[in-house]
This record gives sequence, structure tokens and C-alpha cells, in this order.
Amino acid sequence: MKALIHEKFGDGMMSAIDFSMHIDKEKNPMSDRVVVTMNGKFLPYKAW
Repeated sequence: MKALIHEKFGDGMMSAIDFSMHIDKEKNPMSDRVVVTMNGKFLPYKAW
């Protein structure tokens, strides 16, 4: 996930403070699926 965040947003990370996660169920004829949605604020790295 870290590599994908860097690829899409640049150097930084997803906040674990300003964060929400939802878990849903998706019906599927073969087997039900688990859908995990994570929503967090992007925080760019800052040089000090």
C-alpha cells in the first residue's frame, strides 16, 4: 500500500488519525466477497 500511495500521491503517507474504515459484504454466486474501504488524509513528507 505504501508503494501505491507514493506512486499516486508522491512522497507521504496516509493519516491514521484522520481515518475511517468500512467493511461491507458483496454478494457473489461463487462466494460472498469482503469489501474493505479505507479513507485517510494524505500527509506529504516535510523536510526539516
